[in-house]
Amino acid sequence: MKKYILAIDQGTTSTRAILIDAKGNAAFKAQRPVDWLFPQPGWVEVDADRIWISVIDVINELLVVSGATMDDVAAIGITNQRETTVVWEKSTGKAVCNAIVWQSKQTQDLCDARMDKMEFIQARTGLRMNPYFSASKIRYILDHIPHGQSRAEKGELLFGTIDSWLIYKLTKGETHATDVSNASRTMLFNIFTMSYDPDLAAIWNIPLCMLPEVRDNSADYGEATFFAGGVHIYGVAGDQQAALFGQCCFRQGESKNTYGTGCFMLMNIGSKPILSKAGLLTTVAWRENGVTTYALEGSVFIGGAIVQWLRDQTRWFEDSPDSEYYASKVKDTAGVYFVPAFVGLGTPWWDDECRGAIFGLTRGAERHHITRAGLESVADQSKDVIEAMKKEAGLSLPSLRVDGGASGNALLMQFQADILQCEVHLPACLETTALGAGYFAGLGCGFWKDKKSILACHKIQKVYKPKMSKAQCAELYDGWLCAVAAARFFKPRKG
Repeated sequence: MKKYILAIDQGTTSTRAILIDAKGNAAFKAQRPVDWLFPQPGWVEVDADRIWISVIDVINELLVVSGATMDDVAAIGITNQRETTVVWEKSTGKAVCNAIVWQSKQTQDLCDARMDKMEFIQARTGLRMNPYFSASKIRYILDHIPHGQSRAEKGELLFGTIDSWLIYKLTKGETHATDVSNASRTMLFNIFTMSYDPDLAAIWNIPLCMLPEVRDNSADYGEATFFAGGVHIYGVAGDQQAALFGQCCFRQGESKNTYGTGCFMLMNIGSKPILSKAGLLTTVAWRENGVTTYALEGSVFIGGAIVQWLRDQTRWFEDSPDSEYYASKVKDTAGVYFVPAFVGLGTPWWDDECRGAIFGLTRGAERHHITRAGLESVADQSKDVIEAMKKEAGLSLPSLRVDGGASGNALLMQFQADILQCEVHLPACLETTALGAGYFAGLGCGFWKDKKSILACHKIQKVYKPKMSKAQCAELYDGWLCAVAAARFFKPRKG
């Protein structure tokens, strides 16, 4: 009798492996940090081999800690940081260079040179022209390795987001595939035809032969022969789509916000895509038995990363959870606003030139106020996204489902409920990204019969209700919008 689904959650800052039981409980977990590389200002890279090693390590640790073996595992599910781009040799499985992380701005010039194609790209992909997505990263890599273009055209090089990279390594090169959610983030995938688009590939001069095969989220991605036991990979999804599924947002209009390194809100919009005019992205949520569900998405580039910045750059506290303690030592920010645009602003502004700024400083302002302002900026940026989403979809937001590391910060979650003027629901299990990947895998192998079985597993830990008045929240949010406008007005000197 198989006891578990093994979920691999390869995120931006860490790699986790989790054993999920039939009741949807994260029974055992192992985790390893992932080190970033910053070759130049605005560039973010990671050693792809280090990611692979971290996956091996966490799985081995998980089996040791749990006492389980691969014989106890019904299937493997994979979820991953999206858009992060790896190019490797087909013959050796060796990455040709560091992976370019989704946050990196090193391909901005490539995007700027194709800005006249933005409307065409959005009409087919639901995405905006931005270095955030994979296409420009592939082009950059091919331009910066010896004979990159010719080798790719000959079929010697393969591209993949992190899911494809891990599938390839786990199956020892037998499977080069991805799922629809990750494919929809490459800027090469037509979300209406649900296939790679030759016209889109031509914009970037990317050979179609280097792209992974696209499959449903619950599908057989091959046997993970790297580990004994004959276990197959049966579920794959990008992290935010996995979290949407893990939060059981199965019905149209249901929404979640993940508070990780960045913040990502997705709203299930059903079987028909809506092309946004308000700075949102239209993305593929998942595909089951050939039926596609779409989502509107808004992205905040710096979410929980603001806590990392406060911890590491200011050294005001040693551990990230301490941010809540220091922020709670003052009743408000004393008029301080922190716009953490370290790598620009995401939805709905999409301003790549904007940089971080702190406004409203007085002689009385000190580290507790600034720390609190940093936390509140996460909720304010999320409100920017949500307001655009409500307008675009024509829907209200009676509640918001939350997850991710920073969702454990009670001060932040209460302020989020206040500034949104709606309930915020915190699930009993915060590993919703891993749960989503596990659910996809479990459905694929028959571990769970259907989505009703999964809904029966979903439990809420806490509900945050608004405590501030609407007038007070409106005043605070107006101040935030003024701070954003000021930050966008200032353009730093180059050089």
